[in-house]
Amino acid sequence: MDQRLSLVTLGVEDLPRARAFYESLGWKASTASCGQVCFFQTGSMAVALYPRDALLTDAGMTDANPRPGGITLGINVAMREAVDRELAVVLARGAKLLQAATDTAWGGRTAYFADPDGHPWEITWAPMFPLGPEGELHLP
Repeated sequence: MDQRLSLVTLGVEDLPRARAFYESLGWKASTASCGQVCFFQTGSMAVALYPRDALLTDAGMTDANPRPGGITLGINVAMREAVDRELAVVLARGAKLLQAATDTAWGGRTAYFADPDGHPWEITWAPMFPLGPEGELHLP
């Protein structure tokens, strides 16, 4: 299997509300989006919004208890100050604060928020992981 992640699909309770939230952040929906799913190009990969119940049905997980979870989605930024700036933007558009921006023991800065469906996102400045010209993460 190729070492690659191409698409992250977020199960959402209200697709129009979720789409409006991400579009309010400046994300542009792909023309491949329709009434049942919304796609956003995010660098070399994409994020999809899809009704949660339909996602669980498609994955054969309708009887899952507890519901799937246990992940965070990460956005790395190029400068320390960008963590606070980006956090302020998402909070102003309806995100819920999970963890205020703080300096880390490993020399970076990080903050956590949840989108309207509760998906946890992390905004991180990690000086040891430089970003390329298109914002792509480069691991050592």
